[in-house]
Amino acid sequence: MKVTRKFTTAGRDAFDSTQWVKRSSRISNPDGSVVFEMTDAEVPAGWSQLATDIMVSKYFRKAGVPQNGGPNGIASHDFDANSATAPNGPEKSAKQVIHRLAGCWRHWGETHGYFDTAEDAQAFYDELAHMLVHQMAAPNSPQWFNTGLHWAYGITGPAQGHWVVNPKSGKAELATD
Repeated sequence: MKVTRKFTTAGRDAFDSTQWVKRSSRISNPDGSVVFEMTDAEVPAGWSQLATDIMVSKYFRKAGVPQNGGPNGIASHDFDANSATAPNGPEKSAKQVIHRLAGCWRHWGETHGYFDTAEDAQAFYDELAHMLVHQMAAPNSPQWFNTGLHWAYGITGPAQGHWVVNPKSGKAELATD
């Protein structure tokens, strides 16, 4: 697959297309009791407080994320034993979540031979990241919650009855995690 860039430029980080700020997110019950709170969550400056609250309270992974992030504070996709020894905690930036999704989708595309070149794979990642950063596109909630957890952080979980297509056999199988 060839990917033509529409919003990004080769060699320019998609996350640099906007300013980033740290905000607090607080979700309260009608009686004022706090359901969720996080301070210093990093989000695009142009996002509303509602968008911030949804991303931070719903889609940030709350535990198990290695805190030794790479460029832009994003944990490396190459999970290894060294990452396993780093302190773990929550995702703290929309950059981490967006990288987790776009990076995993790129990885799957590369693994299954979808892209004509490495440049097409990078363009795919950059275009998706840009669209997510600028709220031009969004996946459904299960993607935000789950996609890329193993790819980005090495996180696995018990099988939950979901079906996936085995790319080698072409048959549907129960997912292992």
